[in-house]
Amino acid sequence: MAWRARVLSMMLPMILLAGSVAHAAAHASLLSSAPAPGAVVAGGEVSIELRFDSRLDPRFSQLKLVREDGAAAVLRIEAGGPSDALKATGTGLREGRYRLHWQVLGVDGHASRGDVAFQVGR
Repeated sequence: MAWRARVLSMMLPMILLAGSVAHAAAHASLLSSAPAPGAVVAGGEVSIELRFDSRLDPRFSQLKLVREDGAAAVLRIEAGGPSDALKATGTGLREGRYRLHWQVLGVDGHASRGDVAFQVGR
């Protein structure tokens, strides 16, 4: 029985290390967004914030707002925010459907992308 305990005590640190390496190599996942998916917001100026489960490199991250007619505008990411979030402001938004396309680079070097659909209404 003692040899089993010894083998287990030697394997446990390796198992824990493997789990932490797998987590560190994971892509950044979107945790929350404002506007929320499917939200209806007032037009004009819309504050945008996306929060992720890991730190990002904002120099290589992008937010693009795409209207339902296909017209797109790259948004300027605000500097100085939390390292796991991107903030921007959409201006001049008219009534209609929009898709916020995000592309981020985690500090671990892995890229992730996705979309958040919302609507500007009255």
